[in-house]
Amino acid sequence: MTRTVVVAGVGPGLGASIARRFAAEGCRVALFARSAGYIEELAADLPEPGEGLAVPVDLTDVDAIRDGFDAVREAFGPVDVLVNHASAASWTGLMDTSVEEFEEAWAVNGRGAFVCSREAVSDMLGTGGGTVLFTGATSAVRSRGGAIGFTAAKFAARGMAMDIAQEFGPEGVHVAHVVIDGQIDSPAVRERQPDREEETFLDPDELAETYWHLVERDDVGTQPFEVHVTNGPRPSEFI
Repeated sequence: MTRTVVVAGVGPGLGASIARRFAAEGCRVALFARSAGYIEELAADLPEPGEGLAVPVDLTDVDAIRDGFDAVREAFGPVDVLVNHASAASWTGLMDTSVEEFEEAWAVNGRGAFVCSREAVSDMLGTGGGTVLFTGATSAVRSRGGAIGFTAAKFAARGMAMDIAQEFGPEGVHVAHVVIDGQIDSPAVRERQPDREEETFLDPDELAETYWHLVERDDVGTQPFEVHVTNGPRPSEFI
């Protein structure tokens, strides 16, 4: 089965790994990101037999999101899989976070994922089902203190994922929330922390395998809602 996939929020790291993994399975992968340069290069370099489509989208802009999905439908047809992967946060506490910073975190993680999900699920209901995946974090289930915008936005996304799962599971739409309990390896992270031990990072390619396994399972009734991924006991909140 050839699937049409939207990955909302793509950059070097896990977003790129998800796109490559799904393309390797023959998916048509649309890449949403605010800046065109990186996703255009990635779309052109996805592994066969998949196809790539770069769609510059500001995920805080409702109309831009809707236009993005229209572009995907025109190129690839109805959406079968949505990965809500975008994230925005100021990483500051209550007294140091401005209203504008708080609202931006919510606009990306909350409203952006809401609009993307509406667009994708409307397609899935017309084609007999599909999959919606949310990238979560430790902060989606347990606050860390001092990152109020990120925590509030991730809590919101988790609740939204649960609600969509309950509403549309009977219609064949599988929704899963992937809790990333640790730091994902990426060029930017390596640059900021050049002396950090390699085993303390999560491998984005291995994480992408988890996302693909959630998509390829066919029985909606036995699929998990929440998956927790950790890189060992030292940083984990769940062991």
